[in-house]
Amino acid sequence: MSLAPFIQIVARGKGRARTMSFEEAEAAMAIILSGNAAPEAIGALLMVMRLRGETAEEIAGFTSALRAREKGTMPRADLDWPVYAGGRSRGAPLFLVAARLVAQAGYTVAMHGWNSHHSDHCSIRTVLKWAGPGVHYCPLETLCPEAFSLLKLRSVLGLRSCFNTVLRMWNPSAAPVTVQGVFHPSYRSLQAQAARILGQQDLTVIKGGGGEFERHPGKDIAVFGLRNGQHVAETAPAVLNDKRRLHDVNAELDLGALWRGQCVDPFAVATITGTAAIALWSLHDTQTLPEAETKARMLWQTRHSTESLSA
Repeated sequence: MSLAPFIQIVARGKGRARTMSFEEAEAAMAIILSGNAAPEAIGALLMVMRLRGETAEEIAGFTSALRAREKGTMPRADLDWPVYAGGRSRGAPLFLVAARLVAQAGYTVAMHGWNSHHSDHCSIRTVLKWAGPGVHYCPLETLCPEAFSLLKLRSVLGLRSCFNTVLRMWNPSAAPVTVQGVFHPSYRSLQAQAARILGQQDLTVIKGGGGEFERHPGKDIAVFGLRNGQHVAETAPAVLNDKRRLHDVNAELDLGALWRGQCVDPFAVATITGTAAIALWSLHDTQTLPEAETKARMLWQTRHSTESLSA
């Protein structure tokens, strides 16, 4: 089947084009993932959508098709944690250690992604051993080669497409709770709306470091999403009086030394515990964000009594 009918929907011209419905978007993405769509047609559809802005129904429809094709590709987990930041404004992946604290609290965490980092110390794949037990990471190119090819279209088209958002919405482990980071704040509401269309009950979206789910500890952080199926907008107050940039790509940070206590970096630790706190709150581990902050700091302080130092 051709993508032509769907391109006609979105690109007929001024006054005649319209957005796709959930069902139309789902059908279009099913064709794309089947490998039967011409590459020119895929590019046309995605770039027209980027130009005028995608809708929650379109994102939800695309996501539904991806979920249907790749059902059961990851073990079921308590928390879905997508990691798809590009890397130009990233430093060490402190969010990985935050996920370890969440696992230390008794939850399973599923991470999936692809990261075009420019240095080893910024890449999640080179420091995966510090994720510890309870955190499972699967690279996109292994998880779904078709989806990986769509993501890589950026190098051909020169622009990101809405598929970056779809991958964040994917949740291949069918976890009941999802946390997501965005670079552009305008996407927070879009992703919450799409999640609600898909029937998700619990989702947290923040403007995170380089687009990852990773909070800045020296700033108030707006927390958007869904809680028990209802839209929420909370604020996680700053936990440090420190306004430095979250990441310096030229400054290496040894996550192992930080975990073992051989490296003293209060800003990095606050980033880890602050990020873990929002994740724990998303999991309904605590009722309030301040309670989650207290819990996360306790998990950090007691990390050596519950896990081996030789991870």
